Amino acid sequence: MPMPTPSSRKIVVLSGGRLVRLIPPSNAGIFHLLNHRLPSSPQAASAEFLTLLDLTSRLYLPIPSPQALLIRSILSHLHLEILKRTRSPSSTFNFQSASIGNLFLTGARLFSGSFESAIYLFAIIGGVDESRTAVLPAIVSNFTHHISAALEDGTVITGQNAISHPSAPTALPESPTAVVHSTTADEPHAPSYPPDVSNYQPIEDATLPGSLPTLRPSFLTASKSHEPPLPSPIHRIWYINPYGQEMHPSPNPNAVSAIRGSDAVIYSIGSLYTSLAPILILNGVGEAVEPGPRFKVLILNGSLDRETGGYSAADFVKAVVECLEGSSSRLRGNRSGPSIADMGALWARGATDVAAVVRKYITHLIHIDHPTAPAVGREVLASWGVECMRCYGRKGEDGKMRYDEKGLGQALGVILGRRDGKEKGERSRRNTITD
Repeated sequence: MPMPTPSSRKIVVLSGGRLVRLIPPSNAGIFHLLNHRLPSSPQAASAEFLTLLDLTSRLYLPIPSPQALLIRSILSHLHLEILKRTRSPSSTFNFQSASIGNLFLTGARLFSGSFESAIYLFAIIGGVDESRTAVLPAIVSNFTHHISAALEDGTVITGQNAISHPSAPTALPESPTAVVHSTTADEPHAPSYPPDVSNYQPIEDATLPGSLPTLRPSFLTASKSHEPPLPSPIHRIWYINPYGQEMHPSPNPNAVSAIRGSDAVIYSIGSLYTSLAPILILNGVGEAVEPGPRFKVLILNGSLDRETGGYSAADFVKAVVECLEGSSSRLRGNRSGPSIADMGALWARGATDVAAVVRKYITHLIHIDHPTAPAVGREVLASWGVECMRCYGRKGEDGKMRYDEKGLGQALGVILGRRDGKEKGERSRRNTITD
């Protein structure tokens, strides 16, 4: 998530946020186009997407012709790739609630063969000031990466959507859930499913043969309006290949170098386990954070969600520390990272021992003081060496609290040593967002 924090320091923001937020107000037309989501009805969404291809969409009206034609060309390339993979009726693309920005990035990646090039084109189209901001993908790959989550009760959930925004009950007829049970949440898993699951895709699609059924396109429908609570808190997140086997991908070397050379790293707002954790658990990220940045700031979410129901600020801190400790441990040769017993023993130690580990990764915490926000136990966090700063918030349309952007920028400025969050007479350097 981009932060309005002009700085003479080199800041790395670890975020699963949306690139469209980097587009300046002077490019409002392109912002509204790339920030737009297609309708929730599959038929209406497909029809509206076609208006983007024939240039009849009203979203193009405020956009200069050169940019509009380039955007249309990238979306047309995506459409061609979709048609080549379509095998109706079982293998079709669902445009339902799709983000135009995400569709553009996908089309640009398919066209260039590089996600980094796709981000670069996105930045040019959006008018992002690259002299001050660099956006680096956490992983450089043309392949889809999936995650699984182990809950404390031994349940394992496969797939980001199933973890964070599971399909509503009507999304698939009598579909099984992406959940299996295991007695050991620390070991790699090979989930099994009822044999009839694969029958939903009788015709070959773009998915690798033998892929887990819940990672096939028809099972990736998400529902943010239907979020039943998890049966147990999440204990661990890991990457899996399409066949369900645990894997440990390497991070983008440029992103790791940016972290090592930064003055501050900011863990930004977003889904803790499906946006932030997949960045933190990459091999070597913890090793880069520990000795590099002087300031390590966790911005606490303004509200709780399915992934963090009942969490306090201390629970967020624990999750971040455990992810980074696991990343560092694997780099040192421990394939699975710290065990449950190891991390449980850490939190049971005295405050001095806990603080020595926590402050390797988190030095400050910014939060909103509101009943919908995670509770902040300042005394516990202070004993761990974490300084807390309260920030103003505002209520969003959904009733949840949001940070005031100006206030958040000033709070970060105070932490980074600028009087009242402002700098005078210092030249700005670029900020880096690892997405």
